Amino acid sequence: MTAAVGSPAALWVITAGFIFNLPAVRASRRPHVVFILADDFGWFDVGYHGSEIRTPNLDRLSARGVRLENYYVQPLCTPSRNQLMTGRYQIHTGLQHQIIWPCQPSCVPLDEKLLPELMKDAGYASHMVGKWHLGMFRKDCLPTRRGFDSYFGYLTGGEDYFTHVRCSPISALNLSRCALDLRDGEAVAVGYEGVYSTELLSERAVSIIEGHNRDKPLFLYVALQAVHAPLQVPERYVAPYSFITDPHRRLYAGMVSAMDEAVGNITVALQRRGFWDNTVLVFSTDNGGQTLYGGSNWPLRGRKWSLWEGGVRGVGFVAGPLLNRPGTVSHELIHISDWLPTLVGLAEGSTNGTKPLDGFNVWNTISKGFASPRLELLHNIDPLYVDIAPCPGRHRQFTLSPPVTSSFNVSIHAAIRSSNWKLLTGYPGCAVWFPRPGHNISSELDPLKSVMLFDVEKDPEERNEVSAQFPAIVDFLLSRLQHLQKRASPINFPDDDPRCDPGPSGAWGPWE
Repeated sequence: MTAAVGSPAALWVITAGFIFNLPAVRASRRPHVVFILADDFGWFDVGYHGSEIRTPNLDRLSARGVRLENYYVQPLCTPSRNQLMTGRYQIHTGLQHQIIWPCQPSCVPLDEKLLPELMKDAGYASHMVGKWHLGMFRKDCLPTRRGFDSYFGYLTGGEDYFTHVRCSPISALNLSRCALDLRDGEAVAVGYEGVYSTELLSERAVSIIEGHNRDKPLFLYVALQAVHAPLQVPERYVAPYSFITDPHRRLYAGMVSAMDEAVGNITVALQRRGFWDNTVLVFSTDNGGQTLYGGSNWPLRGRKWSLWEGGVRGVGFVAGPLLNRPGTVSHELIHISDWLPTLVGLAEGSTNGTKPLDGFNVWNTISKGFASPRLELLHNIDPLYVDIAPCPGRHRQFTLSPPVTSSFNVSIHAAIRSSNWKLLTGYPGCAVWFPRPGHNISSELDPLKSVMLFDVEKDPEERNEVSAQFPAIVDFLLSRLQHLQKRASPINFPDDDPRCDPGPSGAWGPWE
């Protein structure tokens, strides 16, 4: 039901709880772009995938937008954020192994031109709130030096939601340090102890929207801490989930509800300012859910850290009135690296200043339902991979794979998708099908193979391994992996630098 209030000069329309100011003057012909990135949000943790967790704002926004059901991210934080910001596979930026740890002297290469820089070049105000995790050992690596006009958030990969303190070992000094990790611009942000991170970050995002000059298009990147470990949330969010018996899942559900409320608050702020009618809002997770801390990717196989679908198939959608086909579901192949060319295209900007992109402009795919220009997707090639998280029922032994003609080393942790086919080599990570929360036990096929092929369109749960039936497909995809590996940058995964010790300053941050 729709009701209108006020005079024709300031017509407000209220529809199903959302408020729209119809005649609001657009800031520009170019849309505002708001990108909300959740952390460790699992496939089965959103209401519209049948979860027991309630996500009314995500459900409502996505139902009126375009749900991306064949959308891929990376299995870890830093690699996904790297590909979002560069539009390039991690093998091309040296970040194909793990994440950037607090004391590593590493960041996204400084000769990469990042998404916020391209948006600024297109005339946008560019702001970031939340988790950076793309390196901070020198000031040139900070968000404020990589294209953002303002930054409020934390630089490492995770921390306490209330104290905003990060504890981390410094291997070079054989000790561990706990220190504040919160920045306002480049200055250490103090005075926020006790304020829950999800609320703190969403409030800053709302403040940016409320203070934005409507004569300029806005690019706002909100990288929420939720729902990454540790499992912390105000009790009021947990109370509705007393029916969940698993204590980890119950706390996690409360964290998801807090995140859902934050997304709703950001959306209402856009509507209040009259920006919504000219806004494209993207919601994405950065990787699959972490089952060790309450997340669920059911019915997909695997979890965060793995190349199984549970680690890389992501919850994602696009919302806003500018979509040509709202209320639809897209099954076209889309990857997190596609956002850079897509959003810069919407901004009428140019990608000429970047290195060769691996992403595609998929706006017509999302908005108009066209076929995706993406036919292939590299999940990763990581010769140094080590599975550092315990996996129930884990088996590392391999059987002999079908004969292949490629010279690609099939012991390497790698995966590639081409059309409906997905090939995995080496040990892909935890191979378990974790059950639907509250249901039966986990299961795993045994043994694994050094080369595995799945038709993920017919078999998204990766239960039917078919490499023996399709040797030509195996050969082709191995040749593609070999081709990509030859063009990969050397892995940049340096030892800890003892100078990172935050003791003198009391806060994590640049030390060079």
